[in-house]
Amino acid sequence: MIAAAQWLHATTGRIATCPHSWMTAVHWVDHLAKKGLYTPTQTHGPKWGPTTLAVAQEIAALKECRPGIDYLARKLNVSERTVQYHLGMLREAGLLVYRSKGTRISGVGGRASEFERVIPVQFDEALGIRTVGEGATRRPVGAAAESRSLLGKLAKKAARKVRRTPVSARSRCTPMQVGTSGTSTAAGTHYPSEAKLASGKKSSPTRKQPKRGPRTLNRVGRRYQLARELIAQVPWLRGAAVPRIAWIVRHVADEGWTVLEVQAAAERYVSDREPKRPSAVLAFRLSSCHLLYTTPDRRKVLVEDWQDSRRAEQARHSEADYSDLGDGPRSVAARRAMDEAFAAIRDRLAPAPEPVEESGPLGLEDLTRDEIVQMRLDAMADPSLIFISIELAGEQYTRRLYTNRLVDQTLALEAINARRNTLTPAF
Repeated sequence: MIAAAQWLHATTGRIATCPHSWMTAVHWVDHLAKKGLYTPTQTHGPKWGPTTLAVAQEIAALKECRPGIDYLARKLNVSERTVQYHLGMLREAGLLVYRSKGTRISGVGGRASEFERVIPVQFDEALGIRTVGEGATRRPVGAAAESRSLLGKLAKKAARKVRRTPVSARSRCTPMQVGTSGTSTAAGTHYPSEAKLASGKKSSPTRKQPKRGPRTLNRVGRRYQLARELIAQVPWLRGAAVPRIAWIVRHVADEGWTVLEVQAAAERYVSDREPKRPSAVLAFRLSSCHLLYTTPDRRKVLVEDWQDSRRAEQARHSEADYSDLGDGPRSVAARRAMDEAFAAIRDRLAPAPEPVEESGPLGLEDLTRDEIVQMRLDAMADPSLIFISIELAGEQYTRRLYTNRLVDQTLALEAINARRNTLTPAF
């Protein structure tokens, strides 16, 4: 039976009415296998035999057909792989079908597969068994007269318990690979002579273990060690999975990079188009670094450059006094560019030439939400409106109308402009 037909909704067989009738069908398949009329398709592993019947017998004894692989292996004293082979042969013969397939659920553990004991349709056709109903729920109502003798023999086999020879008894043999003997092998032994007795000096029966040196990591261990060090040292990698980081840094770890060199390569060059996940960011930044920094000297220069940039950044953030801006650039071209920039700022902050009507300011209650939003957009485009509002209505009213942030930005630009005017030398 193909794998697609090994499910309850796809099987052509019928559900067994009782464990005894199912074991009758199992012994019928065993009868065909002994005559060479049925051979499993698998080319490796154990074949159909007494172990298959023992597995089927344990399954028939279950109230709910949900056998665990480890349970059957422990019960039959075989390996779990052997149980899987024989379950596969029972499914292929059409004697077992899936109700639900086992799976692994995170946080819960493994779930055993749930089977249904099924009698294949070939069994009914070969023995002339008549059934009523449709699908897998049909029931037998009679059998052909010529097949009743065989059914009786199969029923007697199904009623008997299959006894398997223990593994230890099957594999017990002498060192010469011959059969076991019923007599003791120690019958012909004799005592040693007194000349060969121990001298009486006490000696330890256990050998002293040689002292081992420090443990050396292989390539995979080095990758995991570097991944753990990176997660502990780099702040934006906290909480990342160690196996994922070990796979990302596999190239640099094999080249002998240190954790400081990897951090320098990952934080020295930052792109605007980077993924969001920290492990993906690390993979993006280290994509070709192992091909660029191939020698320890190059990596040393990389680390020094990165440390200098970090110290410069910390120095910029630690400065508290921003009032002393210096005399400006010394280059004539740079001074000209600076003058043009501040001239543009003065033009934007210059008051509008149109006369302003002398009238009292409107109350915020008289303005709609759309009008307030439009006035704020106009002030962002033309900051001179804020200075006019301060002169006419006062700073408190202006802050309520245009928000504190917009007013502070405009006043700060005006202060910088005034400062620059006092510091710019005349040409």
